[in-house]
Amino acid sequence: MKKIEAIVKPFKLDEVKEALQEVGLQGITVTEAKGFGRQKGHTELYRGAEYVVDFLPKVKVEVVCPDELAEKAIEAIRTAAQTGRIGDGKIFVYSIEQAIRIRTGEFGDDAL
Repeated sequence: MKKIEAIVKPFKLDEVKEALQEVGLQGITVTEAKGFGRQKGHTELYRGAEYVVDFLPKVKVEVVCPDELAEKAIEAIRTAAQTGRIGDGKIFVYSIEQAIRIRTGEFGDDAL
């Protein structure tokens, strides 16, 4: 099993969710996040004063899937989240040792 964690722009969330559903993944976890990478931040004006916004709004999407679906899921996220501009985000992939569904006690891929 693989855990895929993607940090994407908030307005791309619906496209990413739909792309993952098309691949056959059902369960995802979404968390609001703030951060920056190479794009650093930006300067804004508020009541005539200039200030730097260091942390930009992002969305973290997490999904755990069987190994055979991982590459399709990664490509679906990459395609859906890409704008071609700086700050599109990152995808991280982790190996998962075990998954257990609390309600039924199912293990492994059955728990997904």
